[in-house]
Amino acid sequence: MKWAGGVVMITLAACAALAGEANVKALTGKQVVMIIASHDFRDEEFAEPFALLTQAGATVRVACSQKEPATGMLGKKVTPDMLIADVKAANYDAVVFVGGGGAQEYFADATAHRIAQDAVKTGKLLGAICVAPAILANAGVLKGRQAVCFPSVVPILKKGGATVPATAVVRDGRILTATGPEAARPFGQALVTALGE
Repeated sequence: MKWAGGVVMITLAACAALAGEANVKALTGKQVVMIIASHDFRDEEFAEPFALLTQAGATVRVACSQKEPATGMLGKKVTPDMLIADVKAANYDAVVFVGGGGAQEYFADATAHRIAQDAVKTGKLLGAICVAPAILANAGVLKGRQAVCFPSVVPILKKGGATVPATAVVRDGRILTATGPEAARPFGQALVTALGE
């Protein structure tokens, strides 16, 4: 892990140490909303952060564009707690957009953009993994920031004004992004660490 002007770049090798950091505080009382696609969200990008956050004591709600069970790319079924239209960033300590091919449904979604913008305005932790950082770029919240994503959406991040470093997970202020499935656990660990500060 290295600090660069308020930006934390985390390599996969360094990420393993995050889970064992003594300064990670219990997240009891912390409220998190994870936003998944109605189909083809990436299973481990949801499951790993969800497990780590709940194990640390956070309450995690799941939002989606529909309330019927959503199916991940690898077959995981998740029944959302609420519609994305009902998400108010101010009610949560963290807002997390889960990746997977289906997350493209939010790339041009005004509701998703509003949530990302409101999270930044209200100082909430805002996370996105895999292709989901493209949602943040299209919402205009990555301009002048460092962020990472799945390779296919790097042009969208750059068009949105982000610098894309060669690392698995990067935190720039209250925005935390990660590259894809292989970074799902480190991304979850970084969310836990940031929420525990």
